[in-house]
Amino acid sequence: MATQLKTLYQEKIVPQLMEQFQYSNIHQVPKVIKVTVNRGLGEAAQNAKALESSLNEIAVITGQKPVVTRAKKAIAGFKIREGMPVGLMVTLRSERMYAFLERLINLALPRIRDFRGISPKSFDGHGNYTLGIREQLIFPEVEYDSIDQVRGMDISIITTANTDEEGRALLKEMGMPFREQ
Repeated sequence: MATQLKTLYQEKIVPQLMEQFQYSNIHQVPKVIKVTVNRGLGEAAQNAKALESSLNEIAVITGQKPVVTRAKKAIAGFKIREGMPVGLMVTLRSERMYAFLERLINLALPRIRDFRGISPKSFDGHGNYTLGIREQLIFPEVEYDSIDQVRGMDISIITTANTDEEGRALLKEMGMPFREQ
């Protein structure tokens, strides 16, 4: 079953972007390839409970079990040894990706306190967008009583766009609430 966002992309966004950027082939139209959700866990090296609660939160938010990322090197200043857990990561593709993006755009982002739109400057030069979120409470799947600490996460939206302008047009058509500069 295709999500509403995927249907919108196929029926309305593709023809609109083909007209806007004068593409001759439908395969030139930028599309979202994957969405990665990352969370750094500095305190998880000493606190195993923080790692477990973060695993559960990210799994509930994304609908997919996260991978634990481990330290490649020992860093004495941060009390980290090689192989210690330092973060979590999830890569979403196809149906789960569209479902997550739909929830992010329509439900989560408007729940941010004093929300006036997201910055249009966070593109990387190749049409990919990265967004930092300060608290996991904006997602409706997370219950307020079940969290032990407010933690943020980074969400990267990777597209096939060649320029930031194409990537911005794609995400704007999908409903991403960009702030006016």
